[in-house]
Amino acid sequence: MFEHSTKIRVRYGETDQMGYMYYGNYAEFYEVGRVEMLRSTGLTYSGMEASGIMMPVLEMKSKYLKPALYDEEITVKVIMDKMPGVKIHFRYDLYNEKNELIHHGETLLVFVNMKTGRPCLPSREFLDKLKPFFK
Repeated sequence: MFEHSTKIRVRYGETDQMGYMYYGNYAEFYEVGRVEMLRSTGLTYSGMEASGIMMPVLEMKSKYLKPALYDEEITVKVIMDKMPGVKIHFRYDLYNEKNELIHHGETLLVFVNMKTGRPCLPSREFLDKLKPFFK
């Protein structure tokens, strides 16, 4: 299992009239957490795209437990339970500054060959960088 945490502050433009983070912005927090998780291993989205592979989202689930509030620092914990194949699954737990679980989400992405538009396996480099977390 691979876990990684990133902190993000809720900005004013991400909130609604109540000072709650707008529900659609949680997906952006997922993406920041996911990108930083991969970056921590030396992998980048730009590097994958340069090698001809993209990772579109197939599914997304969100469960809102408590609101993320304006100017609050949110911890985005990203969990990858198993090695990816053609698809890669991420879970997200978001915590407020009191370390209370406020949100749970999941995304399922697929590796796609940019030339053919068809699903493919991730690169050997991608798998090699993740392998140590799943021994």
